Amino acid sequence: MKMKSSAILATALTAMTFAPAQMQVDPALPEYVPVSGISGSLKSVGSDSMNNMMTLWAEGFLRMYPNVQVEIEGKGSGTAPPAMIAGTAAFGPMSREMRGRELDAFQNAFGYPITALETSIDMLAVYVNKDNPIEGLSLPQVDAIFSNTRRGGYPNSIDRWGQAGMTGAWANRTVSIYGRNSASGTYGFFKENALFGGDFRDEVKEQPGSSSVVQGVASEINGIGYSGIGYRTPDVRAIALAREHGAEPVPAEAEYAYSGEYPLARFLYVYVNHRPGSELDPLRREFIRYMFSRQGQMDVVRDGYLPVDANVARRALESVGIAPGF
Repeated sequence: MKMKSSAILATALTAMTFAPAQMQVDPALPEYVPVSGISGSLKSVGSDSMNNMMTLWAEGFLRMYPNVQVEIEGKGSGTAPPAMIAGTAAFGPMSREMRGRELDAFQNAFGYPITALETSIDMLAVYVNKDNPIEGLSLPQVDAIFSNTRRGGYPNSIDRWGQAGMTGAWANRTVSIYGRNSASGTYGFFKENALFGGDFRDEVKEQPGSSSVVQGVASEINGIGYSGIGYRTPDVRAIALAREHGAEPVPAEAEYAYSGEYPLARFLYVYVNHRPGSELDPLRREFIRYMFSRQGQMDVVRDGYLPVDANVARRALESVGIAPGF
């Protein structure tokens, strides 16, 4: 399912049926039960934002299959499509959907479309230093901070915190901006959804990873940056966001991601090369079954992201020819 707008994403998320506020894993998800005869090696190439999650899944899987080897390379979502097309990776985790040209390149190489699995849900957060008292921003204001095109319609660029409504000692403090590089899916998602498709300012300090963005904001009192909610630390604050200027900002909390009210909620994907009508090899099949099991979705929660429910899991498994069994 290709999501073209936040409204479509909200529709998908509000279909979730379990209690989101407590970050509970859907009890309808099955416990993963190991099978015999699983061995070999797997390689994952893609999203930095999903590095920790892929590692947790691998660790859980290897506890059941100690003879399996898993290699995880997380340098950005943009590295996943070439690896999947070249056949050098079994899985391509991405924090954004593949773009049209990436989908076309895979289709041209294999003669069938690549399969996207909706594995979990993220709230892309806008972080400020923990000592910054600002409560929230609208997306047009975020655009005016990070972009030089201001397609969100805010009347002027925001270079100082006073231009974002702050007073006193904060009014004349220069905004110090942190972000990701262009290989990052988080970069692409933020550009499309928070910058309204506009261009980043030259002043953005591009970082090689999600944790580096958070560390930069944590180290600088005037800092602001964006990263997945799973990278939140006690040294930064994820501020509330409003879709439109003048609207009430919505906190970066699970219940608002599931309800579709938080404006930067997104699915996190794992892409798989699966020929329609065929059966996956046992190793990839079982790893995918683990991801969508109760244990696998508990790993999602452990990493600070939001789990999917049994309906989303069932759809994902069926898309690669795996009988859900629940």
